[in-house]
Amino acid sequence: MHSIARQARLRLQFAHLYPPLTAGLWEPAAELGARMLLWQVQQQGTEALGTRILDQRHFDFQGGWSRGDETDMRTRADDPAFNGPI
Repeated sequence: MHSIARQARLRLQFAHLYPPLTAGLWEPAAELGARMLLWQVQQQGTEALGTRILDQRHFDFQGGWSRGDETDMRTRADDPAFNGPI
């Protein structure tokens, strides 16, 4: 099994929705998610919990887990299959 840390980049047109993040910069998706979760809880309390923190319409993603050519394992069930190095 090969692992490339999942990266995320906030699209510039959605920067106003994510004040704690810098748009256009590739960063580990887990770190972006943690920052957004903390910000949401501070701003909205626990009401936002249960929703996806990084909306796939607002972010670009790369990397994640791959088991090679034997499987179409993805990092999320609704992501397209990861087909090797980025």
